[in-house]
Amino acid sequence: MAKLADAIMETRFEFPGQTNFYRGKVRDVYTIDDKLVMVASDRISAFDHVLPRAIPFKGQVLNQIAAYFLKATEDIAPNWLSSTPDPNVAIGVACEPFKVEMVIRGYLVGHSWREYKAGKKTICGVPMPEGMKESDPFPEPIITPATKAEEGHDEDISREEIIAQGIVSEEDYIQLEQYTRALFQRGTEMAARQGLILVDTKYEFGKKDGKIILIDEIHTPDSSRYFYKDGYEERQAKGERQKQLSKEFVREWLMEHGFQGLEGQLMPVMPDTFVEQISERYIELYERVTGQHFVKADTETIEKRIEENVLGYISGEK
Repeated sequence: MAKLADAIMETRFEFPGQTNFYRGKVRDVYTIDDKLVMVASDRISAFDHVLPRAIPFKGQVLNQIAAYFLKATEDIAPNWLSSTPDPNVAIGVACEPFKVEMVIRGYLVGHSWREYKAGKKTICGVPMPEGMKESDPFPEPIITPATKAEEGHDEDISREEIIAQGIVSEEDYIQLEQYTRALFQRGTEMAARQGLILVDTKYEFGKKDGKIILIDEIHTPDSSRYFYKDGYEERQAKGERQKQLSKEFVREWLMEHGFQGLEGQLMPVMPDTFVEQISERYIELYERVTGQHFVKADTETIEKRIEENVLGYISGEK
């Protein structure tokens, strides 16, 4: 196990030709010419809050899962990724992002279940059948878009509102829907081969030179929910909760310690043993989702390693 101190909480690089820097929840994003250099840190977020402890290898896991699925779907939709010169780094083309996330749901769970349980029978203008119970499959996957909030929570929005408000043109939106359904179908097939069910996920798209491009990460445990296929039917029949492959266990630990991101709540301090447990679970996630063995990168001088690999890419050596 890497020393906990070797995990990377944030970076502050100054690359040649750098014109912009943005810090997201888990990624540090550097703009160099028309390229984005995304450094996946070891930060972890839950309930829209970044937790105070970094998780060893989490950034590597996230970056490599995203790259794996982007490469596996580039025949469906063109994507932004051009290189991964370091285990924690993805480099690709900078696009003008659409201000909506394309959320697609195959099963009634999470936000859709909460809405359904509250008596709402439509979500984002999409009808949900009567008589469903939590974790039941929809007759076919439903697309429930969300506006991308600069701060706070994303908001549900219907297809009609997106087009009426001019957020996305009708022509582009039709293409986004087609890509979303095809990507989800591919993700579903890949998950099934690993004994998993892709429950729901989100895709983000941008535009470059008039062409729609898939951006950000896809099918990672931070952007998607998976069920274990083995035992799914039995658990549904008994009304039991489904076994999930996601970071839900982190949220559950926080809730057990009195934190759900609400005003006035104090974030609990995660002990070393739990931080190590999260790291192990993320590695397990990688191996289960991809079917590949996870090779731990050298983290002793992780920032120096990242900087050297990015500089090597910039100078054309990588």
